[in-house]
Order: sequence, then structure tokens, then C-alpha cells
Amino acid sequence: MNKETISDKQGVSIMIMFIIGTASIMARGLDAKQDLWLAIILATIAYIPIALICSYILSSFPQKNIFDIIELCFGKVIGKVILIIYTWFLFHTGVLVYMNFTNFVNTVALPETPKIILMIIILMLSSYITKKGIEIIGRWSEIFSIILISFILISRLLLIKEINIDNLYPILNTGTKAIIEGIYSVFAFPFTQTVVFTATFSNLKNSKSPYNIYIKSSLIGGIIIFLISISNILVLGVNEAVNTYYPSYESAARISIGNIFQRLEIIIATVFSFGAFIKGSIFLLASCKGFTKIFNINDYRFIVIPISLLMIDLSCFLHDGIKDYFEWILGVWQYYAFPFQVILPIIVFIAIKIRYKNLIKNKI
Repeated sequence: MNKETISDKQGVSIMIMFIIGTASIMARGLDAKQDLWLAIILATIAYIPIALICSYILSSFPQKNIFDIIELCFGKVIGKVILIIYTWFLFHTGVLVYMNFTNFVNTVALPETPKIILMIIILMLSSYITKKGIEIIGRWSEIFSIILISFILISRLLLIKEINIDNLYPILNTGTKAIIEGIYSVFAFPFTQTVVFTATFSNLKNSKSPYNIYIKSSLIGGIIIFLISISNILVLGVNEAVNTYYPSYESAARISIGNIFQRLEIIIATVFSFGAFIKGSIFLLASCKGFTKIFNINDYRFIVIPISLLMIDLSCFLHDGIKDYFEWILGVWQYYAFPFQVILPIIVFIAIKIRYKNLIKNKI
């Protein structure tokens, strides 16, 4: 099997697409209402320590992923138990990402198309690029991340005449509890979801690459999410933004340039589709690597198709409809994900510090 290596630029491109992809369309942090801007800034700051922890984990053991490191730190038995639980989380979250895509397309574009058909199509594409490996995903992202960021900026600029600055007032009037809930919502999705890259970024060019990738991506991603979310509030207002599944899509629908260019929400739909594709592919890749570690399979490519089929199968039974899906995503998922996206990296970080203190010190 050829060794896959990605550059820092490709790593940053993948992670930016991962961060802004599904977050570009969904409403996160709206617990804070008009103080969403503050929630996003504080969530970005709160995420930095997790980004540094993930970077430390990867840089401590070059050429190894989180599954290898867990087994090194906790041994075969305990490590295997952790691997099984964590791989389930990655697999489950991957299914949710793909369901997000199918729900969106089914709602705004193809209401008569069975969701299973949409799920099969996107997983066929994801399976193909996943089998090609992280290096191909990196090359693909390097090109399309620039295009998608440009699309986002253009769509926001075209909404300037629709902006109502009064929608941000009164400032700091939602209460501390609401702001904290908003901070945690953005912190959990999409920021700490990037913990998944500890499973896929095992072949970076040097030991400092994880720091460079995580920090640059978090800052760029945070700025873009800030612009998207604030423009949604400015255009739609808090009440309308809260009461719609896809506020970015709804705000983009108001773009109008004379009588020629109207209904340019296709821009946001394109951003979301490409972002969901990359995000889902990363979770698929991480899930496959987890299963290969559990079952001692040498090449993850061998199980990409079977895992994809399992994802399609689970998506048929996981949620009854879009309302049930959003109730889980917006109300439950962020607490369900906390042990995997925050506690697990911290525990692995502490284990490395204790068990491999001298090794890491000598390496540094």
C-alpha cells in the first residue's frame, strides 16, 4: 500500500471545508439569539485548547493515528474497548452527516425523490474518493476550498442591501445562560468535530504540521462561520432564523440583482453540498480506519464499500423524518458527542504525558 502524505496547505483546505461545509447551512448557536456573534467568538477561543491537544497527540506519534495511539496508551484490552466505542461514534456521526445532506436536498430541491436514492448517490461518490485516500481528498479540497470561500463571500456581499442592523439589538440582552448554550452549541458543532482528523492525519510532512493545520483552520473557519451566521441574523432577524431549518439558504434566497439575477441560493446549496461531501468522506475514512484496527485488517480500502452499505442501511432506520432528525441534532447530539470530542482527547493527552513523557521530551 502506497504511503499517503498531505501538505499543510492541503490539510488546512480539508479542515476548512469540513468546518464550514454543513455549518454553512445549519443554524447553530442561535440559543444566544442576537448575541450569536459573541457566542461564535468565544466558541472559537474555547476550541483552541482542544485544537492544541489534538495537534500534540498527532505530533507526539508521527505516522500513527488516534487508534494506534489509544492502543499504545491503554493496552490491548482497554484500548480495544475504547476503539470499538469511538469507532461507533465516528460511524454514527458519519451517517448523520450524510442524512443532513439528503434531508437538505430532499427539502429544497428534490422533494419527490426518495432519500435512500440520494444517500446511495453521495455514498457512492464518497466511497470512490475515500478509496483513493486522504491525499486525493487533500488535492481536491485545495482547489474547491478557494472556490467555496469565494462563493460564500460573494453571497454575503450581495445581501448587503437586505441587512437590517437593528436585528442585532439589544446587545447582551439574552442572558448569560443563553449565551453559554450558544457558545457550547458552536463549540460542539462544528469545531470539536475536527477531533476526527486525529484518525486521518497520520501522514503529515513534519511533526509541527498538526499545529499549523489546526490553528489556521480554526481561525479561518471561525471567521467564515462568523460572517455567515451574523449575516443570517442581519437579514432574517432572530425569530425567522430560529424557526427555519436552513437559515443560510433562506437568506440567500433574498439575493436579487435587478431583474436578471435572482434566487441565488444555489450558491449556498453548492457550498453545503461540497462541504457535506468532504465531511462525510472524512468520517467514512475515519470509520474504516477504526474498523481495520479493531479487526486487524491491513488495508482500510478493503472495507470502504461494506461500511458505506452499513451507513446506507442505518440511515433508513435512524430517524423518522427531518423534524425528528433536527430534534436530535440540535437538542441531544452536542451532549452525546462531548465524551468523544472533548473528554477522550484530554484523556489521551494525559496518558501520553504520563506514559511517554521521556520519549516526547527527547523528541522535542
